[in-house]
Amino acid sequence: MTPTVTADTARRMQDFVAYWGTLKGDEKGESQVFLDRLFQAFGHAGYKEAGAELEYRVAKQGGGKRFADLVWRPRVLIEMKKRGEGLANHYQQAFDYWLRLVPDRPRYAVLCNFDELWVYDFGVQLDEPMDRVRIGELPERYAVLNFLFPQEREPLFGNNRVDVAREAADSVARVLNSVIARGEDRARAQRFLLQCVMAMFAEDFELIPRGFFTELVGDARQGKGSSYDLFGGLFRQMNTPERARGGRFAPIPYFNGGLFRVVDPIELTRDELHLLHRAALEHNWAKIQPQIFGVLFQSSMGKADRHARGAHYTSEADIMRVVLPTVVTPFQTRIDAAGTQKELRGLLDELAAFQVLDPACGSGNFLYVAYRELRRLEARALLRLRDLSAPGTPLPPTRVSIRQMHGLEYDPFGAELAKVTLTLAKELAIREMQGLLGNTGLDFDQPLPLDNLDDRIVQGDALFTPWPRVNAVIGNPPFQSKNKLQREMGPAYVRKLRAAYPDVPGRADYCVYWIRRAHDHLQDGQRAGLVGTNTIRQNDSRVGGLDHVTAHGGTLTDAVGTQVWSGDAAVHVSIVNWVRGPQPGPKHLSWQVGDRQGSPWQSVEVPVINAALSAGTDVTAAQRLTTNARSGACYQGQTHGHKGFLLSGLEVGQMMRDPKARPFLHPYLTADEMIGNQGSTPERWVVDLNGADDLFSAMNAGTAFERLKREVEPEMRAKAEEEREKTGSERGPRQAHYQRWWKHWRGRGELIEKIASLPRYVACGQVTKRPIFEFVSSGIRPNAALIVFPLADDYSFGILQSSAHWEWLKARGSTLTERFRYTSDTVFDSFPWPQSATPEQVRAVAGAAVALRGLRNEVMKRQGWSLRDLYRTLDTPGKNPLRDAQERLDAAVRAAYGMPAGADVLAFLLALNARLAAAEGRGEAIVGPGLPAGLNAADFTAADAVRPLG
Repeated sequence: MTPTVTADTARRMQDFVAYWGTLKGDEKGESQVFLDRLFQAFGHAGYKEAGAELEYRVAKQGGGKRFADLVWRPRVLIEMKKRGEGLANHYQQAFDYWLRLVPDRPRYAVLCNFDELWVYDFGVQLDEPMDRVRIGELPERYAVLNFLFPQEREPLFGNNRVDVAREAADSVARVLNSVIARGEDRARAQRFLLQCVMAMFAEDFELIPRGFFTELVGDARQGKGSSYDLFGGLFRQMNTPERARGGRFAPIPYFNGGLFRVVDPIELTRDELHLLHRAALEHNWAKIQPQIFGVLFQSSMGKADRHARGAHYTSEADIMRVVLPTVVTPFQTRIDAAGTQKELRGLLDELAAFQVLDPACGSGNFLYVAYRELRRLEARALLRLRDLSAPGTPLPPTRVSIRQMHGLEYDPFGAELAKVTLTLAKELAIREMQGLLGNTGLDFDQPLPLDNLDDRIVQGDALFTPWPRVNAVIGNPPFQSKNKLQREMGPAYVRKLRAAYPDVPGRADYCVYWIRRAHDHLQDGQRAGLVGTNTIRQNDSRVGGLDHVTAHGGTLTDAVGTQVWSGDAAVHVSIVNWVRGPQPGPKHLSWQVGDRQGSPWQSVEVPVINAALSAGTDVTAAQRLTTNARSGACYQGQTHGHKGFLLSGLEVGQMMRDPKARPFLHPYLTADEMIGNQGSTPERWVVDLNGADDLFSAMNAGTAFERLKREVEPEMRAKAEEEREKTGSERGPRQAHYQRWWKHWRGRGELIEKIASLPRYVACGQVTKRPIFEFVSSGIRPNAALIVFPLADDYSFGILQSSAHWEWLKARGSTLTERFRYTSDTVFDSFPWPQSATPEQVRAVAGAAVALRGLRNEVMKRQGWSLRDLYRTLDTPGKNPLRDAQERLDAAVRAAYGMPAGADVLAFLLALNARLAAAEGRGEAIVGPGLPAGLNAADFTAADAVRPLG
């Protein structure tokens, strides 16, 4: 039953408050009894009975353990401090604990100093607690801690600043998009609205009189002046060093010559003024974090621009996964270990000189967080210095400056946003430092005039712009795949990129260039932390980036192998932090398991993080085996290239009446149909004239040719002409294809010839999340979404369907979200087949394979299931006949390999790959894919296969 407000609940809360009044607030002596009584107040017999644990061990970066006061998975982490302790100084500790508490990471984190509870939801909002509750308020406000009840319900928070920020950003973005939609220049509109946003921050920070800008908007709405005149007058005065001698703008101080250097106001409509007035009136902009500009930046970009440049907003929790290990932890460790004033003063000097670069800074969110954390480190060092100094000893002034932050940004508006983000960060930091340091007698920075950051935030393409010398490089480079780079950036840009970075493989993702350049820019002891698509740990992208890092003096210190991206992009990402030079001690590697926000996490401490960002055996060094590559046993299916090649069942029935067309019509199977349809049957047919080398031959196909001429040829012609106009060349790929427009884009003639000589072939989805292989009748044409193995025997099927092959696929293939992509060059060409399997072992594998398929077919027929339905049952715990059949197959395959019991599969296969590559290098023959020589294929070839209907 869901907890409700009852007299019993109120009584327990009052009893807890009464008990609390008897405590002294001793962190060591009273924390545990305080926590036990808190759990009793929420209806438990105690913390232990609820399933919570005290003094929970948490791995510490660099080695060792720390102890969280209470962990109740997956609900809450509670960290206790002594009475009177400032909780703002400890949120980072709580975040670090939270980050490493995987799997079943608690959703909430609570800091408590016996008088006050600060409640965080780090997945939503990092820097600010979702709410603060004094212990004495619990009888009225316990709903903030609703997650502590035996039956959990959503807490009622009063400080969700992320939602407020998004609402505020949405209001401004709607004004901006409205102005652009009615014809105003985008750059002009962006600058003007950004000046309006700064004015709203300024009035709520009281840098200008409170409510001043809101009154101007109200006057414009009521017709007491035009927004063009009123806003223009304000912005010009904000850019004038001398105060106005009179008039309405006399109270306005000088800001700087940066954001307000160009004042070009826009006359707003009544509806636009209404939206802006609401944004100014309904939100306290002094409480809105500058990360709002990330939302504003993304919403203000045209969709084409955002997609082409791969721009995506990064959550603060993900930013901290970079800033914490790259900037914070190295300093924090030294500050906490410092035992003398000299050491601390030296660290303060280092903090004041520490320079940070984000070479794809967007709206400046990474730089904002890095600056904020440097200021907090400075406060931590000053407080330690005070503790080590004689009473009354003056402390050195605060010196960390936003001018230590450097950024490069391709989009001009993004660069301007980054400058504003940092200028606001300075004001927020001043206020926070005053709260953290209290009455220390320190002088703090003056907020005005704002720093001019034109020489710190530079607009330009970071891959072709000089980088400043810094101590750390952080950021989130553009998400742009290798496949879309040329189409969206243009051939000329790609040629320029390849010429500038010739050592990066051409098939590497765009973000790899940032990894490469960042590492080459670092000097010994300097660090970098970057977010990238999760392909950076695979194949050519890994070779161009992380392999280069580790081969040239880099040590990966902290990494996320893969996680669901927290932004709008439907991708999985990796996060890597490294130092140029050695780094002693264990390294922290984590990864998310699943394809949704909130999927569980795993984490390990390892002595070395490999370039594959994998906790298992690193098989990136596996070599291509010539025998496999030349075997002709692995292909991608056909790419038809135009929907006009595809036929529905009704269309096929009509066209089959034409004897000339009939030989060129074939059932056409996709991966989704093979895995998702009952019986794995194809739904469509394909016209295949790939054997026709000239127009006359193609015309012999009768109505099949006529269909292609009607449906395909006009679009092929248009694409060829478009390419000619765009490139100015007569030799583009689409122009060449137009000379054989009746053929598929990739007809795979060699594959079709091979399967034509077989009764059936093995296929799997090119992209898949589960190990599902199936036999397909050779009368069916395979689509490009299938990987095809022209092998008809059950032994070969058994090897491919085995867990050994699946583990190799996962380790050597690339990924798309949480799904794995089968790549013939990296997976199949390097996969070592058993070298000395006996006939009995071959029969055992084949028999287990036949039994597995027989079970699958029987269950699917009985239940009306597809292969996808069947394999999803493996996600549910419990005895499962399919799992048992797979285990019997795996045991037979291990025996064929001669793999010892309990052996690490990947380690065994990697060692075998190395031996076989060495043997080939000596000119020796090895056993490649397929049934071993000397065995009769007919004895190992059953009849089952996917067949077309009818």
